[in-house]
Amino acid sequence: MSLVSLVFLAFAMSTDAFAAAIGKGSSLHKPRLTEALRTGLIFGVIEAITPLVGWLIGQAASRFVVEWDHWVAFTLLLLLGLHMIHVGLQPDSEGEEKPSRHSFWLLAVTAFATSIDALAVGFSLAFVEVNIFVAALAIGLATTLMVTIGTMLGRVLGAVIGKRAEILGGVVLILVGSTILYEHLAGA
Repeated sequence: MSLVSLVFLAFAMSTDAFAAAIGKGSSLHKPRLTEALRTGLIFGVIEAITPLVGWLIGQAASRFVVEWDHWVAFTLLLLLGLHMIHVGLQPDSEGEEKPSRHSFWLLAVTAFATSIDALAVGFSLAFVEVNIFVAALAIGLATTLMVTIGTMLGRVLGAVIGKRAEILGGVVLILVGSTILYEHLAGA
């Protein structure tokens, strides 16, 4: 696999995480760069680990992963998106402010949901001339960068559209999950 192909693969794998990060950033109260980097690192580490796991999965197990990965990603993103929409539709409480950061576990679940497709990619990389560790590092770094940018972009959107940003973030997560599901079913 050429360096150019590897870079394209790394950024392609980070696009759904980027979209989710916009939603996460918009639901925070003025996230700082440190929070955006924290979010980026959580997503990046998980996105780097999943192709390694996929690469290690054997031939028999890979069929199961490929058959169900899109449903797992869709379900997790749908539930997270519906939760964000629900929160966005709730009336503002007096004095209630947006959080300044998301919990580690919420970010980790979202990152996992957006990186399930990396399991299948990792498996397919086992049959290509590529160093899996370099590929995983490239995917992790690209995701860290894209999620950090997405979180900061979400900050701008959140300031512009206010409480509706939570609803928009939920819709984005549902669209990302639906796209993953559609692409898999259309390719089947």
